[in-house]
Amino acid sequence: MRIAVTGSIATDHLMTFTGRFSDSLVVDQLDKISLSFLAEDLQVRRGGVAANIAFGMANLGQRPVLVGAVGEDFVDYRSWLERHGVDCDSVHVSEVHHTARFVCTTDSDMAQIATFYAGAMSEAREIELGPIHRRMGGLDLVLVGPNDPEAMLRHTAECRTRGLAFAADPSQQLAWMEGDSIRALIDGAAYLFTNEYEAALTEKKTGWSAGEIAERVRTRVTTKGKDGVIVETVGEEPIEVHVAREVRKADPTGVGDAFRAGFLTGLAWGLGHRRCAELGSMLATYVIETVGTQEYELGRARFLQRFTEAYGSEAAAEVEPHLVCPRP
Repeated sequence: MRIAVTGSIATDHLMTFTGRFSDSLVVDQLDKISLSFLAEDLQVRRGGVAANIAFGMANLGQRPVLVGAVGEDFVDYRSWLERHGVDCDSVHVSEVHHTARFVCTTDSDMAQIATFYAGAMSEAREIELGPIHRRMGGLDLVLVGPNDPEAMLRHTAECRTRGLAFAADPSQQLAWMEGDSIRALIDGAAYLFTNEYEAALTEKKTGWSAGEIAERVRTRVTTKGKDGVIVETVGEEPIEVHVAREVRKADPTGVGDAFRAGFLTGLAWGLGHRRCAELGSMLATYVIETVGTQEYELGRARFLQRFTEAYGSEAAAEVEPHLVCPRP
């Protein structure tokens, strides 16, 4: 099954400040604010929703096609993704913008000051799926992830025109998009991925009830944090899957991306929705146990052991023949 993953590609620059931002704020002088904080630590992490999803799929043995826009500074990041099995041949490289960047400083109170630079991401609207479709000998599914809004709308419209199945994953862009645009993104989707809050926001902004969305989307996948995930398909009983137990909680960033990576991999393997959701939940657990969205390593034997513990031997027996990991 050939899957293209469209969406953001970015790097995260994360710093820590041992003091408190509030100690440096003068309330009646905020209109003249000029502050500088001495950071004690800097971590540069690879990120972006599409890149995170593609990385997760590749770690399970898939070769997903990454579709997004980056700057010429993407060279090292590209090498990392390609070494892990991601097809980066359809990534657009801007001649004038840097790769999107998230810069965030966190103080001792966990307060944050952050800036997001969209950069090359704004050029994603120039990407046409047709050449990618031809290069791959056809695409079976296109994930339309959070990205430049015009790019998301273009990809969705092109999927409809070309008769390509697509999965809608508007994620954080729901907060900025209007109802008409959101309706255009999800109408006719084979899958709609959201968390609980995003599901409610989708209904509020589109003006469509859950039932009306069900008439327009074949399968709705809603993650519920510690309470697991529910998969609702037209004409079928809802499927509920609990989360896999984590060894430790380190950082929740990228957990949703990992879930999607596992779910899409299950689809590529031809598994049913329950197994897809279990696979996604297991991969998400690996991410919450590490700092960074692409820092985890999967060992095949250990993954199968943990999957068996979480979901039983019958579920593991269905996954095992397909599972390919870089490590044994």
